[in-house]
Formats: sequence, structure tokens, C-alpha cells
Amino acid sequence: MADDHNEQGSPDAIARHFLGSLSRAGHARAPYDHWLLEDALPPSVIDTIAALPVAVPGDTIFNGTREINNSSRLFFSPENQARYPVCRDVTSAFREPGVIATLETVTGAHLSGGRLRIEYCQDVTGFWLEPHLDISVKLFTLLIYLSGEQELRDAGTDIYDAGPEHRRVATVPYEKGHGLIFIPGSKTWHGFTKRPIAGVRKSIIVNFVSPDWRSVGELA
Repeated sequence: MADDHNEQGSPDAIARHFLGSLSRAGHARAPYDHWLLEDALPPSVIDTIAALPVAVPGDTIFNGTREINNSSRLFFSPENQARYPVCRDVTSAFREPGVIATLETVTGAHLSGGRLRIEYCQDVTGFWLEPHLDISVKLFTLLIYLSGEQELRDAGTDIYDAGPEHRRVATVPYEKGHGLIFIPGSKTWHGFTKRPIAGVRKSIIVNFVSPDWRSVGELA
């Protein structure tokens, strides 16, 4: 893939674009604090990620977790940043001190000393995620959706309450460039209730994790 340093695709431009989206984000407080973004990344960057020459995982096991398919997951690791310039540029953008400082100011997260972890996901029918809390070593979670097909409109992340039955109270609209931010905690129940997926549900998950994250191969 050719290196792309066009105006939209440079790390500085990606950072500015993301910060503009963050400044317009809607802040919902129930059932826990979360932020809904639109146009989170430049369209050309979204299209480049979605077009990465990475096959949709086959022979996938669906048991309500992502970890079961670790071998087929693609992370923005140093190796993949060298292979795909868009991975390098997006990683650099989220490492910008101004981006980190603004995220801390907006969300109240404490990200200093955290390490960056970005995953590219391609989910198909059969995929589901049980209501769950992110593990405690995750300091920050951002999901950005990459596909624009109208048929995927209901394929967004589900938000649940903290009751024993974890009732689904909202579904984030799945639209190209839309995103969801939350700070993992004791109430941030989320997942994906099993339902048909009309196509491929493409997204990236951006995490800041604590320095003692064990799976170092997942780190940017």
C-alpha cells in the first residue's frame, strides 16, 4: 500500500479532525457517562482502514467474547504500522499530547503513563458479545465504526444497565465515522446482543491500557 501523507491522512490532520469531532460529541450520563461522536476520523482515513487487505476471519468461534479468536485479530502493532501506513498515522494521532490532554479533560480519564492499543475488527453474522465490563487495566475505550451501509444501522454497540439482568437500554447507531467513548468502570456494561449482521461490521477499538498490560503484541 502506498504511503499516504495527504492533507487528511497525516497524523496532525487526523488529530485535528478527531478533536473537532470530540468537541461536538454528545454526552449522555445514563446508565453511565458516555460520549457519542460523529465524523470521528477523516473520511479518507476511514476508507483506507476499511479497505485494508485483511480477510474477514473464517472458522470463527462465537461464544460472546472477542478473546476466543485472538489468533485472527489485527492490532496496530509496530509490525502492522510498518506494513500499513494508515495504522502508523492513526497511532501517531492518538499519541499526540494534545489529543491525550483533551481526552483527559473531557472524560476525566487518567491516561498519563498509559499505553495505546488499537484493534481493527470485522464482525459477521453469528458474532455477539455478552454484557460485560472492560477489564480494570483498560483506562479508556473508544469505538469507531467504519462501514456506511444502511443495512448495518442497527449493528452498533449495545449499552446495558447495571441490574442483575443487564437490560439493554440503548444501541449506539452504527454509521460510518460514528463513535462511542466511555471510561471503563463498575457500571459500564456493554456488548452486542446476538442478531443478524447484514454484511461486515467493521470498526476500530482504541484503548489506553495500564503499563502492566500483559499481551504486549497487541500494543501500538
